[in-house]
Amino acid sequence: MKRLVIYVHGKGGNAEEATHYQPLFAQSDVIGFNYKSQNPWEAKEEFSCFYNLHSKGYDSVILIANSIGAFLSMNALHDKRIEKAYFISPIVNMEKLIADMMMWAKVTEDELYSKKEIQTDFGETLSWEYLCYVREHPIAWTVPTHILYGEKDNLTSYETISEFANRIKATLTVMKNGEHWFHTKEQMKFLDNWICSL
Repeated sequence: MKRLVIYVHGKGGNAEEATHYQPLFAQSDVIGFNYKSQNPWEAKEEFSCFYNLHSKGYDSVILIANSIGAFLSMNALHDKRIEKAYFISPIVNMEKLIADMMMWAKVTEDELYSKKEIQTDFGETLSWEYLCYVREHPIAWTVPTHILYGEKDNLTSYETISEFANRIKATLTVMKNGEHWFHTKEQMKFLDNWICSL
């Protein structure tokens, strides 16, 4: 059986990170996706085109996605033929994350509506269009999914990830003292063991 593994990086990441997963899927072709999309409506087209181009000739496709990459993938690829997905620290409730960032930046919804975009001190741009889009396009993800979550994730609460995992019937693995960004030797070993155990 010919299998393709697509890796979608998180913010600040890159397609080269996919090489880490090749030994874990030794019988499969593993490719990384260097997407340019900054929002879900751009991703809908870009991710779909990438999937259609690269999945030709394969019997099955596995998706590995990190953080915002998981959120964009769920929005863009929900109707594609994907055998299963591995999500690492996925953003699963963007409306809540935007609301949290508005609170951190002390920005009200009325302010965002009137200004349309507001730059924050912590490097994120708050966008009224983005907020409206995620409210109007709730995630509808039915692919069998495994989620890895760091206990000390600073972007998504355990309650949020747990509610989402239950809703889509995903498995949820929590790394004690793990962070949103899995990058240390200990965290990557945990991640590898998690994938190999499933």
